[in-house]
Amino acid sequence: MAHVVLSFDEIVDHARLPELIRRQSGALIGAFESDPRPTSVFATQQRWLMAHAAFGLYFRSQHNRIVPSDFLNLVEHHKVASRNTADAFIKEMVQYGLARPVEDAHDKRTRPIVPSHESLQQISGWLMLHLATLDGLDGGTRMQMLHAGADILPRTQPLIADALLTTPSIREPVQTFALFTWLNGGGIVMDRIMTSIPQIDPAADCIPTGISSVDSLIGGLVLSRSHLVRKLREAEALGSLGWEGRPDRSTLWISHGFWREYATAQAVKLAIVDRAFAAAAAR
Repeated sequence: MAHVVLSFDEIVDHARLPELIRRQSGALIGAFESDPRPTSVFATQQRWLMAHAAFGLYFRSQHNRIVPSDFLNLVEHHKVASRNTADAFIKEMVQYGLARPVEDAHDKRTRPIVPSHESLQQISGWLMLHLATLDGLDGGTRMQMLHAGADILPRTQPLIADALLTTPSIREPVQTFALFTWLNGGGIVMDRIMTSIPQIDPAADCIPTGISSVDSLIGGLVLSRSHLVRKLREAEALGSLGWEGRPDRSTLWISHGFWREYATAQAVKLAIVDRAFAAAAAR
């Protein structure tokens, strides 16, 4: 059963988008707080892109495995990271139990690995959250389709990875969003800010959040307080956020422009997921 694919414009201008992406971000925060370890490993934009690249190779592989040399070549080709950084990422996945070597590999020289069950649950949950948001926008049945077809995830994720690796706005975020997205745990920091907002007033220049201290943004993250304070000051210099009174002792506000950056980034990602899912489901 096919579904109508939502365009970026339809998503970013949808009246329910603020509510639904706050709910989506809240679920991502909940997943992080219940088990910070796997989420922390993918805590920067670079690591997130490398993870999607690795899953794409895994699902496309005839034998469902990742050959490290193929991963290094892919990451280098798309200029996501250096080969040394990509190699360290693979080794860290194995070290943290998020991937494991293939014991019965016929060619020991290729040193293939496979994601752990926990990692596969993570990527499955990530896809389900985004499909639920899309269903909330148009009343669709993507979640039902996903549950009805056990092979949709393996067909969808590589298409998502392809698009993430080649979409300029994903690869090179700008302005305030860029300040946080390359920060260790910066995505969670932004999610915490956005989910704390009780309501988005599209006409307001400044939007009050529910944040009143820097410490409430750091919990569980491998991120120093001083580093986050520096990033907040950089964002403040851009006019993207500020404090209603004394810094770190009053209500944090964000600009409408910062909210729009965040919503735009989410809409780009949701449009990618929807196109990939539709293509996979139609096969």
